[in-house]
Amino acid sequence: MNTSIIKQYVAAAALLLTVILTNSCSKNNVPEPDADKMGQFSIEFDNIVGEETLGFEPRSYTNAKGEKFRIKQLQYFISNIKLYKNDGSSYTVPQEESYFLVNASDRTTRFTRVQAPEGDYSKVQFVLGIDSLRSTMPVEKRTGVLSFNPESGHAGGGMYWGWNSGYIFLKLEGYCDLISDNQQGDPTGNKQFKYHIGGFGGYNAPTLNNIKTITVDLKSAGIAQVRAGMRSNAHLFVDIMKIFNGPNAFSIVAHPNVMFSEYSVNIANNFPAMFSHDHTENFVKSEDEL
Repeated sequence: MNTSIIKQYVAAAALLLTVILTNSCSKNNVPEPDADKMGQFSIEFDNIVGEETLGFEPRSYTNAKGEKFRIKQLQYFISNIKLYKNDGSSYTVPQEESYFLVNASDRTTRFTRVQAPEGDYSKVQFVLGIDSLRSTMPVEKRTGVLSFNPESGHAGGGMYWGWNSGYIFLKLEGYCDLISDNQQGDPTGNKQFKYHIGGFGGYNAPTLNNIKTITVDLKSAGIAQVRAGMRSNAHLFVDIMKIFNGPNAFSIVAHPNVMFSEYSVNIANNFPAMFSHDHTENFVKSEDEL
């Protein structure tokens, strides 16, 4: 084969490679954001226990104190979602659209779906709990997951203290066979533990304040690129083991029943350690594609 023909083949191959690379890049090219347009954004709260996906009893886990336990139920409120860009600017989701109840027994509740202006967001912030403003509003203004009956409690699953006039921010209940039959909190003898953590600071006088603002950096595992017509989903792991093994590690046997008490502050201080960013999926159309 002569030199001219070889050069023609090389030129043709180079041209073909250029076309392939150009097309490949164009498919992955993200359109520039338009701040005047809104896109869908969601946070996915994926509950785990240590290195395992959360499973209810009879599945058992062991905390740092060597105590085996089983989980019966887990629920928590997420509210006041806020998104940040690299330049420090932020978007606060309107409060009326920013209250969610995650129920671990119902996987459809794991997404908090909101609208946000188009943009590239590198940090997300939210509250675990219900803020004091909403907690003190008239009952008729607390709708959706916040609706409740003051006499019978929260209609969505017992997440309101009728006797204490306040929301339970996080409810975790289960069993630990090491709990003695005569310990406070389980008069039934079923060796149950109950953690009902709440407290927004009080109506007219200062009380416990267990509202926790959680900030999660998205940069290392993928920022949220919100665009109109599609959806960006930030997938977070929520490690329930951190409730026991967080900065204020504690024994289930020593504290089997914690509700509206001073010790609840220690448990609430473990909440921020529960959340970590796994990855972000951009331009997702529906939950079926996650």
